Amino acid sequence: MRALLPHPALSALLFLVWLLMANSVTPGGIVLGAVFAIVLPRFTRPFWPDRPRVRFNRALLGYALVVLYDIVVANFDVARLILFRRNRDLRARWLVVPIALDTPEAITVLAATISLTPGTVSSDVSADGRFLLVHALDVADPAAEIARIKARYEARLLRIFA
Repeated sequence: MRALLPHPALSALLFLVWLLMANSVTPGGIVLGAVFAIVLPRFTRPFWPDRPRVRFNRALLGYALVVLYDIVVANFDVARLILFRRNRDLRARWLVVPIALDTPEAITVLAATISLTPGTVSSDVSADGRFLLVHALDVADPAAEIARIKARYEARLLRIFA
């Protein structure tokens, strides 16, 4: 089975994304999606010598739900800031977030999560991979915002990528 699907989660994701992009479920779309889901991971297998170990459990589901919730709430927060606060009253800050994640994949997921949440953008990772530079649109207490990122996202990612 491992020879046919070297990265089963990636294959499933490719298949699902293909069907979503096609915007219809047809026999041809299913076959083409299956071909992509089988061929692409096999073709890219040499580029993944040490594939990350991801635990597909409640921690991953919980992380996805937390991220979705935070995205929705942040959309309303940013809309409120734009509509009801003057630009000069915004407290934009650069945050240097120390990270304990040790795999490039986990750090990438953390950076992407921060960038997906409206009002924050991750802009750089230190050369040693221990710090993430984040720009936040409106932050009253930078230390509290860093603690929130570490508690809501990094702690969960540490359990997922353990």
